[in-house]
Amino acid sequence: MLRSLRAFLAAGLLAATLPVHAQGVALRAVGFLPKNHPVMAMNQVWVDDINAALAGKVKVTYVGGPEVIPGLQQAEAVSRGVIDIAFNPTAYYQSLLPEVSAYILSRKTPTEERAPNGFYDYMVKRHETIGIRYLGRTQTGSFYIWTKDKAADLNALKGVKLRTTALYDRFMKGLGAVPVTIPEGEVYTALEGGTVSGFGWPVFGARERGWTKVVRNVIDLPFFGASNVVAIMNNDKWKALPADVQRRMIEVTAAFEPKVVKHYDDAEKAEWAQLEKAGVVRYRFSDAENKKYLDTAYNVEFDNLATKVPDQVPTLRKLTGN
Repeated sequence: MLRSLRAFLAAGLLAATLPVHAQGVALRAVGFLPKNHPVMAMNQVWVDDINAALAGKVKVTYVGGPEVIPGLQQAEAVSRGVIDIAFNPTAYYQSLLPEVSAYILSRKTPTEERAPNGFYDYMVKRHETIGIRYLGRTQTGSFYIWTKDKAADLNALKGVKLRTTALYDRFMKGLGAVPVTIPEGEVYTALEGGTVSGFGWPVFGARERGWTKVVRNVIDLPFFGASNVVAIMNNDKWKALPADVQRRMIEVTAAFEPKVVKHYDDAEKAEWAQLEKAGVVRYRFSDAENKKYLDTAYNVEFDNLATKVPDQVPTLRKLTGN
């Protein structure tokens, strides 16, 4: 991974896309998906809010997405100072900090997480151990499993191949399904050709990519109610900022998070209406099966945390409202 980062530097790609500003501290930010992706919709809003609040002191430039640094390498790039800020899913760097798997398990709003000595403060301290400053959440929303065919019950999901990411792997395996890792740009072909028979994904994004032309059923049980896309910053660069600038960045981000919640709540409602027009059908199982389905999502994640950071599990359960 480090060799790949060095390759980016050697190729001059970063130097060509990261401008230096005469006034204030110049900070460069990247996202794990293209800037125009709906999952990334609020990143530029955060950048604009920070720049407006700290004009003349800080200038954040959102330089792009995975074409600058691949998403899976962005957290390490932030840690090493190759890039200053990244909008990245915690699932992409759980190998560096296993406890970040708890982000998707939170049953609290971002504002509630910021209570003194709460989830936010805990994660700030944990991120510091890998040279990163956790800033806040930049996306919210629920996750679903989409299927070509309706599953009569949970048994019907056993052996079904589903497109996955690191976020869904353990849950899909817990259901007995077969997770298959496929780059986002190849998902439509994989669905059309039968390589996979469904996928894990939020509400928005699947329709725009044409996936719902092939897959028209979605299990209407959001198995994670919190997203795991966060803003992270190089800790050395953070510590070099004046105290008043740090304080203002925290204030601006705390005020920004409710706007994130509203944006994605509204976006989900609007997208469900479009999906229904497109013929997508939402379905559930029996009450007992529904409970088993949702319990599996949380249990497999806490079981995994117990193998990685067993001493932290009680604290994580408490801080996430579990």
